[in-house]
Amino acid sequence: MKKWMKQFVLVMAVLTVLSGCSFGGDKGKADEQQTLRVMYYEESSFYQQYGMLFTALFPNINIEVISTSKVRPEEGQEQDYTKLMNEFIEKEQPDILMIDTSQYEKMATDGKLYELDGFIEKDKYDTEGLVPGMVDYLKEMGGGKLYGLSTSYSSQALYYNKDLFDKFGIDYPKDKMSFNELIQLAKRFPTDGSDKERIYGLKMGYSDNLFDIASTLAGAQNLAFFNAGKKEMTINTPAWKGIFEMALDAVNSKALYFESANQMNGGSYEDYLLGNPFISGRAAMTLDGSYVMQQLKQAQDYLKEKDQEKLIKNWDLVSVPVDPANPEYSSMINFYNIFAINNAAANKEAAWTFIKYITGDDFARVTSKSNNFGGFPIRTKYLNNDENRNLAAFYALKPSVNNMYKDYDKLPQNFYMEFNGTAQTELQKVKEGKATLDETLLKLQTVGQGLLDKGDSGQPPSNPEAQEGASGGAVSSEAVAN
Repeated sequence: MKKWMKQFVLVMAVLTVLSGCSFGGDKGKADEQQTLRVMYYEESSFYQQYGMLFTALFPNINIEVISTSKVRPEEGQEQDYTKLMNEFIEKEQPDILMIDTSQYEKMATDGKLYELDGFIEKDKYDTEGLVPGMVDYLKEMGGGKLYGLSTSYSSQALYYNKDLFDKFGIDYPKDKMSFNELIQLAKRFPTDGSDKERIYGLKMGYSDNLFDIASTLAGAQNLAFFNAGKKEMTINTPAWKGIFEMALDAVNSKALYFESANQMNGGSYEDYLLGNPFISGRAAMTLDGSYVMQQLKQAQDYLKEKDQEKLIKNWDLVSVPVDPANPEYSSMINFYNIFAINNAAANKEAAWTFIKYITGDDFARVTSKSNNFGGFPIRTKYLNNDENRNLAAFYALKPSVNNMYKDYDKLPQNFYMEFNGTAQTELQKVKEGKATLDETLLKLQTVGQGLLDKGDSGQPPSNPEAQEGASGGAVSSEAVAN
């Protein structure tokens, strides 16, 4: 009941604020009843997120949600998800498509999407207020043309505890550091004391496995361990050896803290919050998403007075580590829910009206106060910055177009899952001193190449970026090797 009341209040708020505003266009068309078919994963979620506000403002446009929730292979059968989705779109012919980045790039290349540049120029749509780099990113993926706009994105930043840096006389971190600089900075903090009382230089992800850590480090450099297009492994290289040596140095330094799965099970939420060493003031830095800011506010509200004293008070943010060769770009920025117009749409004007509204200034302003846990409004001026933090750290870098999931559908079935398991097992031996790094990289190159040589394409697309953005954990390598 409360959820629907909040939605009602939002609708009434936007109607009050926008009543009397003109949205342009021909009045005759504005009065004409139209039907817009929107491809989305679930109807009720669509209306809560977008539909209620839009239909209140545009009562002449009837929304018909085409749910993709049932687009999946039949039980016991392995089928190409991309093929199933294409067949679904061909059959249903929605006017608007809600797609991910890999689908966007493929459909733009295949001529399945309608170019938005004409609409943008005609309506003088404001692209300057959008997240820096988003339009250029989508244009590059669209071969120089814009075919869609995203309604949400996630990013990470490096949070740091000013009080701990001051206490130990260490200079604050800076924007655009390399991962090596970050690790060396973390190593300057003391490592003595018990696990529950000591100081950590850096809280980083949920896994202390060398492969997971190395994938995070490699992601900043756009370094992948395979080339999906050529079906070649690229892990047994000097570049990857350097990455693993850096990861091994980080683990052996004891300066890093990794949150185990056990810490997330059992106990109260208050215990969970205090168990986070950054929130409780025992970690100098943490590489995380925006949800940490929500957790810090929740800790102030939920924790008892005696526990409030343990909370971090003086903190700020800088950008995530970058590749020194490309310091303006980050692989930790991910765009979700890209809305595009079907090139075969019967009602392109109404489709643009919808996309223009849900990515526009009015929608961002009205919805900016809602709890977008782990994400941000795409119009940066509506970021809630009551405490005057450096929130630009989340969006100052441009998103990297090169990403390891770009050709994911060209990989053999279950390649990533199988290789990931092998890599974790073999690299654990290196960590324990039971194998050398050189022999392990050679073995992984051979095993991985064998998996690629299977030649069974049709990897069901996943959304690893969404999982990483939501978890704030280790981020896999985000680029395909050249």
